[in-house]
Amino acid sequence: MSAKDENFTPTIKCSHCGNKAPMKIVASYSEADPITDSDGDVVDEAVDYYELVRCPACERVMLRHSNIGPWDDPDADVVKHILYPKEPDVIRGLPEEVRKAYEAALKVRSIDTNAFAVLLGRVLDKICEDRKAKGESLSQRLSDLAQRGEIPSRLAEMAKSLKDLRNVGAHANLGELTAKEIPFLDDL
Repeated sequence: MSAKDENFTPTIKCSHCGNKAPMKIVASYSEADPITDSDGDVVDEAVDYYELVRCPACERVMLRHSNIGPWDDPDADVVKHILYPKEPDVIRGLPEEVRKAYEAALKVRSIDTNAFAVLLGRVLDKICEDRKAKGESLSQRLSDLAQRGEIPSRLAEMAKSLKDLRNVGAHANLGELTAKEIPFLDDL
């Protein structure tokens, strides 16, 4: 396929790296879904469209989906839903400072694993501040929260693992975190 035959999306935001740019459509697929009346007769159809697009910055792909039915305006912009990568779940009910720290961490999640780990460590610090945990180190404050029953002991142990990964992310002499650690960081 020549460069002039390539198709691009309008400017969209990459769900991996946050880059905003037209994305190359590397594959597309459509499938018609029949619409039937009460007798089971096909009266029209809706069409599911899928696009696999690649970000020019990080070169990772996203899978987008849209559904267009006979009720839709053919000239209107079609809403495309990102099927992959899945957006992280929003945690509701967090104290404002904890929420802001967590959202900051999510912004760098797919850009730099080390920065993600460091900012998740900051989230733990903000939680300890919010809950008025006592202790000189993050580890001591997490233990304090567990001893007071604010968090389960097992969660405190897991949070200490996150603290250790944060230290690796913050100090180059301790090593380098990779994208393989992101699911583990997410779980913590």
